[in-house]
Amino acid sequence: MSIYGGSVRRRVLISCVAALVGATSLPAVAQPSGDTTVTFTVSTSNLTIEVPASDNLGSAFPGQTITGQLGTVTVNDQRAAANAIWTASVISTQFDTGSDDDTEIILPNLVTYWSGQTTATTGNGTFVPGQPTRADRVSLNQPRTAFSKTSGNGNNSASWNPTLEITIPQDAVGGLYHGTVTHSVA
Repeated sequence: MSIYGGSVRRRVLISCVAALVGATSLPAVAQPSGDTTVTFTVSTSNLTIEVPASDNLGSAFPGQTITGQLGTVTVNDQRAAANAIWTASVISTQFDTGSDDDTEIILPNLVTYWSGQTTATTGNGTFVPGQPTRADRVSLNQPRTAFSKTSGNGNNSASWNPTLEITIPQDAVGGLYHGTVTHSVA
């Protein structure tokens, strides 16, 4: 074998090695597409009810009926639920003078309630008043449905301004009577 032939091989070998070294230092070639997995959370909160802190219905004489609106009641449903239904209930305690010596009482069966229609709603679905009119009023001597949402999804709210009607017995004694009307939602 001649020295000339070996020299050519060495040059080719050196050229190949140089080409390989140069090839590894080239920038990466971009792919035609790439995927990024993205996640996020839709936050949820609670189902709550807001009611007036207090209300004064005024005054009436024994044997009369006193009527007045309680103030706005609002259910806020921030659960972001797929089936966002709820029922608001209402009940009353007895009304009494609170005097230690001689407490006078008006029983809750003499307290009637009707929700009336909604005053405001948000979200989708069907909002149903428990008692749309005075003719539908109910005694608050046991839990009653005040309002409900029977269909829909996502966050929602409903407000109404219910009316109380209290029948004052003929034998009622004069004085300031107080009791508690409790709304709850589930």
